[in-house]
Amino acid sequence: MLKFIIVPFKKDKILYTAIKNLLGFYPRNIYLYKVALSHKSAPQIWLKGQQVNNERLEYLGDAVLSSVVADYLYKKFPYQNEGFLTEMRSRLVSRSRFNKLSLKMGLNKLIFQGNGSYSSSKSIFGDTFEALIGAIYLDRGYNFTKKIIIRRIIDVHLDVDEIEKTDTNYKSRILEYAQREKRQLEFKILQELGEGHRKQYLVELLIDNEPVARGQDFSIKAAEQVAAEKACEELLDD
Repeated sequence: MLKFIIVPFKKDKILYTAIKNLLGFYPRNIYLYKVALSHKSAPQIWLKGQQVNNERLEYLGDAVLSSVVADYLYKKFPYQNEGFLTEMRSRLVSRSRFNKLSLKMGLNKLIFQGNGSYSSSKSIFGDTFEALIGAIYLDRGYNFTKKIIIRRIIDVHLDVDEIEKTDTNYKSRILEYAQREKRQLEFKILQELGEGHRKQYLVELLIDNEPVARGQDFSIKAAEQVAAEKACEELLDD
């Protein structure tokens, strides 16, 4: 059996209590949660002589979340078509929603990062949330993780009926604004960050050739939505 050698960043008792307060249960394998909370700038765990961060757990957690949310929506909306279910799943598992959810839950206070400061990218909060789900899955299995996601996260922190009614297509809204005001709107890709499944795009939104907002995400479309959301907050009255 593989053994983890811990470079302690907090007493185990404190982390046990934090997980219990956050999600309502005590971890069995505390090492998994230490990995989940360790950003790549400050990996805290050693496995077979190599430092480990939360990127692999994030990948796993993303897949588990997508599966659980798809099953949840399928049962909650028995008469809706595939397009509706796909759109709702996209809204529930969006990067911006996970970032906000992590802050709301206080998960940001448990993240460990290099130099004792948080990344300038808020995606670190959503990334850690997904990694935490991956840790729960490996620690307790799929069915237990499913219950936690539904009972402790969706039911407590997300108003699915309200999300259904809310128009979250910010790109469409800002395009309508530009057309109505007869202004020129353009999305420009500034930078591609990372490689493989970790690759992200930095997009800038310009109106009349003036930069208004930037967005960063794992697809160009999603990055444009993030930039459009910021522009809507700045220019439109909600």
